[in-house]
Amino acid sequence: MEVMTLHHPFDNEKIADEPVVLAMGFFDGVHAGHRAVIERAQVEAQRRGVKLAVLTYDQHASIVFKTHDAPLTYLTTLPRKLELLASLGVDIAYVVNFTSALAKVAPQDFVDQYMVGLHAQAVVAGFDHTYGARDAAADMAHLPAYAQGRFDVIEVARVDVDGEEGASTRARQLVDTGRVDELNVLLTQPYETTGVVVHGEARGREMGYPTANIETTPGERLPGVGVYTVELQVGNQWYGGMASIGYNVTFGENRPKTVEINLFDFATEIYGEHVKVRWHHYIRGEMKFDGMAGLIAKLADDESVSRRFLAER
Repeated sequence: MEVMTLHHPFDNEKIADEPVVLAMGFFDGVHAGHRAVIERAQVEAQRRGVKLAVLTYDQHASIVFKTHDAPLTYLTTLPRKLELLASLGVDIAYVVNFTSALAKVAPQDFVDQYMVGLHAQAVVAGFDHTYGARDAAADMAHLPAYAQGRFDVIEVARVDVDGEEGASTRARQLVDTGRVDELNVLLTQPYETTGVVVHGEARGREMGYPTANIETTPGERLPGVGVYTVELQVGNQWYGGMASIGYNVTFGENRPKTVEINLFDFATEIYGEHVKVRWHHYIRGEMKFDGMAGLIAKLADDESVSRRFLAER
C-alpha cells in the first residue's frame, strides 16, 4: 500500500493523475462500521477498474478544538491503522495532518482540494461523516451539491453490531471497561496493543507465575483494570497466556499501574523485545488478597480459564 502524507495546503501536482474511488473517515479502530465503508468502496473500485484510496487523518480533530486533560489515546495508532487498511486491500492511503489550518477550510474548498484534487471518481463515507470546517452544511447530505457532478457520492448506512451502533465511541467505552469480548465482535478481530518487555519486581516468579512486564506504547488505549486471557507475539510467534492490568494492590497502596503477562509453557528471557498483545477475554477485576497464598490459588483458576478459552478458539 502506498502511503502519502498531506499537509494543508498541499501541492496537487504531487498527486498521481489517476482516478480512484476514495473512502473517507478517521477510522479509529477500523471496526465493523468502518469496514463496511471500505468494503463498499472496494466493490466500487473493482467495478470501475480503478485503485482504492483512503483519506484519513493523523490525529483526532478534537486536538485542534479543545484542551485535553491527558494525552489522547487511540484504538488504533496510525501505524496500526495503516496496517489494517493495507490488509483490507487499500491501494493508497492519504494521511492528512489535522491542523488549525485544515480545520478552517470551507466545505466547498475541502471538496475541491481533497476529493476532486485526489482524482476521486466516487467518494464513499459513512452516514455521519463530516469534512472541512465545522459547518452544519459539511455533511453527507450536502456533498452531492459540492461535488457538482464531478464525482459520485456513496453514503454507507449505519451498521449495528449486537443491536447497537458499531461506532468508535462505543468501542472506546468497551475498551475502558474491559469488555474485550464484546469489543472484538465490534472490531471483527482481537483488539491489539504493543509495547516493550522490561524488568519488573519479579514477584510473579516468586509465586511460580513469571511475567513479562510490558511498557506500553504511548497513544494506545489500554483495556481497563482486570485479568484477561491474551496472546503475546514475540518475533513472529504467538504465545498464549494471561495478563493483569492493575496496581498489584495485594502488595501495598499507591502503586504504579502495570501490565504483566504470564505466558504458558514459556521459559525464554525476552527483555527488550517489541511485542504485540491480543486481548481475547475478560476474566475478572483486580482483587486484593491477604497474602500470596490466596493470590496464587486465584492465579491457578485464571490459568485454567485462559487455557480452556484458548483451546476452544
